[in-house]
Amino acid sequence: MTSRVLTLVEVGPRDGFQSIDALIPTAQKLKMIDELYDAGVRRMEATAFVSDAAVPQLADAGEVMSHAQSLDGLDVQVLVPNLRHAERALAAGARHLAFVLSVSERHNRGNVRRAPLESAAEYARIVAALPDGVAMRLNVATAFDCPHDGLVAAGATLALLEHLVDVMPEAEICPCDTTGRVTPDRVTGLFAAARERFPQARHWAYHGHDTYGLGMANVLAAWAAGIDVIDASFGGLGGCPFAPGATGNVASEDVIWTFEQMGVETGIDLDALIAVARSGASLPGALSGGRVREVINAMLCLEPTA
Repeated sequence: MTSRVLTLVEVGPRDGFQSIDALIPTAQKLKMIDELYDAGVRRMEATAFVSDAAVPQLADAGEVMSHAQSLDGLDVQVLVPNLRHAERALAAGARHLAFVLSVSERHNRGNVRRAPLESAAEYARIVAALPDGVAMRLNVATAFDCPHDGLVAAGATLALLEHLVDVMPEAEICPCDTTGRVTPDRVTGLFAAARERFPQARHWAYHGHDTYGLGMANVLAAWAAGIDVIDASFGGLGGCPFAPGATGNVASEDVIWTFEQMGVETGIDLDALIAVARSGASLPGALSGGRVREVINAMLCLEPTA
């Protein structure tokens, strides 16, 4: 058993659910959050405070967050795209914010109608408004690739980080492979360059997608680069709109199975996680992914769930 411990950030209740058009009853969301918690999940991106009109699936953010935060020992982060929604989250009692912005100007303008540097200034305003004890994560979307403009050079990502890191050096920084097109060499390369350039930033994470089948390879590349915090989604929920028919997030059960085989402590009950993944994959309109769940289903002679 290695001395390193993997921290899984389960993003299915936010990143997975938001991609499903059919509204999921709030009670069903809470049940799945409870089941993920019972499986050993202790970090979760439970929801997002965003426009209800734009993302009606997450209109119940306050109720979902409140329930998740009631679970003992669960670190609940909620996504926010700007100061207004950060203030909503804080007013509702949020203890951990995850601010998102994109390296790609075109992608950032499409999402939040701002240039990346304008979003960086917004991040500074949010940090200034944080009450004592509220944690912060910085999700850096299109850190490797943009759905509109293709490859994003590491230099562009590092240049944006220059405007972000010193705002709150203790914040966790998570470069995101938004499209799933990055390759392992570029994952290790960006983390090596970023950690050398920003030694004051001590907390890093990685968020990948499995659109091109490289999800686990890139997770392992991040691990090899010294990154112990990995985002994933139960059942691989979270389709990629830039590659119709492709899967989205790396499946949490694939991550846990792989690291268990490597002798790395995860704190997760794989069988219990797979059971929740089956439920998630069966949601109407869900686009699921991953390998381990289907292998286990085949061994148990169960029908495919996706």
